[in-house]
Amino acid sequence: MRRGYLLPALFILGLLSACAKEQTPRLVEDIGVAAYTDSMVELPRLRYANGDITINDRCPVRKVSLNPRLMPLFVNGKPLGFC
Repeated sequence: MRRGYLLPALFILGLLSACAKEQTPRLVEDIGVAAYTDSMVELPRLRYANGDITINDRCPVRKVSLNPRLMPLFVNGKPLGFC
């Protein structure tokens, strides 16, 4: 093998081994209905029945208040709300 191909081959091998770790998806339990944490604030966060609070206070798409009827997307175990 030529020296010029050794570094890219090692990089690709390392990348494949890092991606090979099997991570099993898990279902998130029903977190219940959301409620606003503080009604006095213009853009309040949402608190769910299990105690989780959204990491954002506004919709990432339209920059308006979060919709408590929509299920959140979990990012690193924390809920991200949407409008």
